[in-house]
Amino acid sequence: MCGIVGLFHPTRPLPPEAGLLRRMTDAIAHRGPDGEGFHAEPHCGFGHRRLSIVDLAGGAQPMATEDGAVTVCFNGEIYNYAALRRDLEAAGHRFRTRSDTESLLHGWREWGLGLLDRAKGMFAFGLWDRERGELLLARDRLGEKPLLYGTLPDGTFAFASEMAGLLALPGMPRRLDPAALDDYLALGYVPDPATIYSGIRRLPAGHFLLLKTGEPALPAPRRYWRPPTTPMAAAPADAATELHRRLDAAVRAQLMSDVPLGAFLSGGVDSSAVVACAARAVAEAGTGPLATFTIGFEGSEDERPAAAALAARLGLAAHAEAGSVDYVAAAREQARIFGEPYGDHSAVPTLMVCRLARRHVTVALSGDGGDEVFAGYRRYRFHALAEAARQVFPTPVRKHVIGGLAAIYPKLDRAPRWLRAKTTLTEISLDSALGYYRTACKIEDARRRGFYAAPLRTALDGHDPAARFVALMGECDERDGLLQAQYADLHTYLPGDILVKTDRASMAVSLELRPPILDHELVEWGMALPAALKLRDGVGKYVLREAMGPLLPAELLWGKKRGFADRIGDQFRTQAATVRARLAGGAMADSGLFDTAALARLAEEHASGRFDHAQAIWQLLVLEGFLAGQEAVVPAAAEPVGA
Repeated sequence: MCGIVGLFHPTRPLPPEAGLLRRMTDAIAHRGPDGEGFHAEPHCGFGHRRLSIVDLAGGAQPMATEDGAVTVCFNGEIYNYAALRRDLEAAGHRFRTRSDTESLLHGWREWGLGLLDRAKGMFAFGLWDRERGELLLARDRLGEKPLLYGTLPDGTFAFASEMAGLLALPGMPRRLDPAALDDYLALGYVPDPATIYSGIRRLPAGHFLLLKTGEPALPAPRRYWRPPTTPMAAAPADAATELHRRLDAAVRAQLMSDVPLGAFLSGGVDSSAVVACAARAVAEAGTGPLATFTIGFEGSEDERPAAAALAARLGLAAHAEAGSVDYVAAAREQARIFGEPYGDHSAVPTLMVCRLARRHVTVALSGDGGDEVFAGYRRYRFHALAEAARQVFPTPVRKHVIGGLAAIYPKLDRAPRWLRAKTTLTEISLDSALGYYRTACKIEDARRRGFYAAPLRTALDGHDPAARFVALMGECDERDGLLQAQYADLHTYLPGDILVKTDRASMAVSLELRPPILDHELVEWGMALPAALKLRDGVGKYVLREAMGPLLPAELLWGKKRGFADRIGDQFRTQAATVRARLAGGAMADSGLFDTAALARLAEEHASGRFDHAQAIWQLLVLEGFLAGQEAVVPAAAEPVGA
């Protein structure tokens, strides 16, 4: 795992300034504390920070072919590099290291862009081919590793693993993107390919950019992989057994490491499945008990008891700690870690478990991806119920009768879950994609727009975060509503929220995190399973639970779902004065983006205890921390989205 940066002059045959490359790498030094490297020649230059994982002595980067004509700067792991190496050596290529990085150099020469179809792993890299005058940027299929880019006023193209690497460059545009700001408050993150800055973009998952000398115009990213859009024609004969085999193979492939390796363990199905497979593989290899890491918070949702029970059952070297977080203070830290507003508060305990793991290992496995691939989220169950209702009720009944009920039904945020029917009624009244967007939306449209000052509302005229969901779900088989929802999440929530969280939190402490469930072949197979194997009788991840029956206890597989739990809403009440001051004054007021009176009312309503605005307040506090710490240029009042 590493940090990469690069500069490219498409029309000027001059080497990039070494000082600029160093500034960029210094800004992301936490991604690679074990070493640094630079390469510069006419048109192109790379900088690299290394976290040594495989071939500690021979894997230094940037790495070049023996003749120096092709150079690569790589972040990630190629899990099938040994198989690629065998194929390439059979074709006459000679390797000088044991590093997976070298397989990219020879693979490019042998297969060109076909390398992307063959490489299996998590990666983001820049590859410069001097003879072709081409710079290839590529990102892995699911978006596990990040890659951001922008263009300086003089036409220099720049890329980096994190925002900080780009913002280290003098002249990098910092104008805020109004649409990205609205998307952040709607969803809790800025979805690809946008960032909070209009002049900086993210390379989408499963895409590449191919830039060429002599061509100053920036080409559009091109897709090389797409998740399935239609389900299998029929269910596999023994899907649970096949899933067990596939997951076990993915875990074993991702155990490759020349440094200490462990795993996160929450006591939930996904992390427990990964840990059970890894523990068995480690035991067979005779390399000692697998180290596991757990953070828990006091109360009924504490993950530590379930994790401890499984650790004892599997003979693991378990490490657990109690968590305690001041979320008002933590909101100010998010911009430093993520480089832009990021609204998933589970990032805070995720950083804590990463710190715990880093004291013992350099690499850790995680269970991320199970909810997306095998339909574990509660919103999938709601969406399935709404889809069933749409089949029963004619459109006029849904829109006028059920929609009317939704409009007058009170929003009972603090009531028992079975009384909170407003969201469900609203989803049923809407068409499928719009309904699913409503379940994924963190701050509903009317409330969100009520926070904005008039100039921002004007700039946002015509922007609708739901349009992305409508377009994505429209790419899928309309007869499989569950697959449509999963497909949308694989393009939005997974790369924009989950994988951003795990990458930035882990790399903030120089830890490599690997999610075996996101093996792309496992994802392709799992996503395409018939809906009844993923979601059955209101139970998500049904086939995964069945598959893990031989390894995990029934009470873990079929019991209540756990997750990081901490009552952030209570903290916002006990620190009500600080919350109100941050939302209604300081950077939020100075930005001119918000109706600060509306934000003050939000804080006061929450402090009263009659309303639960915890999610909205958290996202706004994070945004306040970002605005307070950045030299962002606020968009002009009359500048519309896309200008």
